[in-house]
Amino acid sequence: MWVDRRVRRWGEDAGFRGARRSIGRALAAAFVVLALCVSTSDVARAGELDSLTIATASGVHSFQVEIAADDAAREKGLMYRRFMPADRGMLFEFEREAPVAFWMKNTYIPLDMIFIARDGSVTRIAADAQPLSEAIVPSGGPCVAVLELNGGVAARIGLKVGDTVRHPFFKP
Repeated sequence: MWVDRRVRRWGEDAGFRGARRSIGRALAAAFVVLALCVSTSDVARAGELDSLTIATASGVHSFQVEIAADDAAREKGLMYRRFMPADRGMLFEFEREAPVAFWMKNTYIPLDMIFIARDGSVTRIAADAQPLSEAIVPSGGPCVAVLELNGGVAARIGLKVGDTVRHPFFKP
């Protein structure tokens, strides 16, 4: 018991209290800085854009795309967005080539869904998917990626099955 009382008395010393307060403040400041760094890096990662091009009979068309490469990003996709710039899109990347299906639940903007093979060739185009629809939009066969662009873009650039999407994810 004597040791406990002595430690308690020593802890009550004004000099120790001041040091303890300084250490506490330093730890709190370090925690705030760490929290800001972590949240800022997540925001930066979420907003990063990759360049992607689509080669059609009418020429090469450039887009900036967000990448949905994990389950959480693929699940959310473009849900809850009310606007997407004309030259933007989202590329959903999958680990293996397989049939996939999408829907437009909680998606407020019409989209063109472009299903893509491992070599970057377009295998199917689902044009102008209706906002907020729970109808299933199937790939119609195996694919390794799906590109979502604003509704009407595929028609505007003359996109056809067999055209090529170029991005580092695809292996020609």
